[in-house]
Amino acid sequence: MKKALIATAALLAISPLAARAEERTLTISVYAFAQDDFKSIVYDPFEAKCGCKLVVETGNSVERLAKMEANKANPVVDMAVVSMADALSASRKGLIDKIDTSKLGNFAKLYDIARDPNGDGMSVGYTFYATSIAYRSDKMKIESWADLLKPEYIGHVAFPNVTTNQGPPALYMLGLALGNDTPDLKAPIEALGEKKDDIVTFYEKSSQLVQLMQQEEIWAAPIGRFSWAGFTKLDVPVAWATPREGQTGGMNVMVMTKGSKNQDLAAQFMDFWLSTDIQTKLAEKLVDSPANKEVKLSDAAANNLTYGEDTAKSLKLIPSAAALDNRADWLKEWNDKVGQ
Repeated sequence: MKKALIATAALLAISPLAARAEERTLTISVYAFAQDDFKSIVYDPFEAKCGCKLVVETGNSVERLAKMEANKANPVVDMAVVSMADALSASRKGLIDKIDTSKLGNFAKLYDIARDPNGDGMSVGYTFYATSIAYRSDKMKIESWADLLKPEYIGHVAFPNVTTNQGPPALYMLGLALGNDTPDLKAPIEALGEKKDDIVTFYEKSSQLVQLMQQEEIWAAPIGRFSWAGFTKLDVPVAWATPREGQTGGMNVMVMTKGSKNQDLAAQFMDFWLSTDIQTKLAEKLVDSPANKEVKLSDAAANNLTYGEDTAKSLKLIPSAAALDNRADWLKEWNDKVGQ
């Protein structure tokens, strides 16, 4: 009888049912882009390493944050990647927990700008991008963001609409150049409004800019570094500006869901994603600019990404609180002064 019980226990221990019962599952919420690359570079290797199952939910920020809020009492997501501002929004709504960075062996390898982006310990940056000005170097010289408004240049400029990701950061830097860095962005919006009839277009999609520059309809436009590759393929000379006020941009961060039962596993996954090896592979595929300062890239990859200590230090990002608290006013001011 005793032998029979032991045999039965042994069979249960190796049965598929028992294996499934012991298997841990981590549910993550991410942006929908480049998922094939993320699967091969990040997800599959992590599953193999942790012996766990990774469930990946994708969607835009609004949808994913709404789902986190709807399931606040009983979280269905363990960790998420969002923008800095969305991380602060999630924090204000009590949706996320502080991250125990002592559990992240790769935390010390991050650029300073990525270690605590919102200054509240609730997020860790994993990728960022620069926003500056792509311009025809044979037609003009850009030393300041305010140069975009010069009479001899303004008629050849495209500027991002305030509703785009690039709009507020570009306005913020224009305000700095004009001597007004208040978060309401009134000064730069008013300056653009005064010259709105001279500007070629207030663009909605950066994809249209390459053709406009090729056709010489524009000479300059503020863009995110992730759009730069298309400009490098033009048969006209295009340069990336390094204005004296600096560059701006954006950052995506990792957050830990409040009440998640898998926070230790989520921390392991975060640390894996932040490792030099994984960040290098993602960067070489041009998926993400690395937040890990130990990453060394080929010239081809570096030229198309936001990369290097000097670049990281030069970025002047809009504080998340300013973005959240002023979005409605930005849109109203824009509609009043610039209109569309």
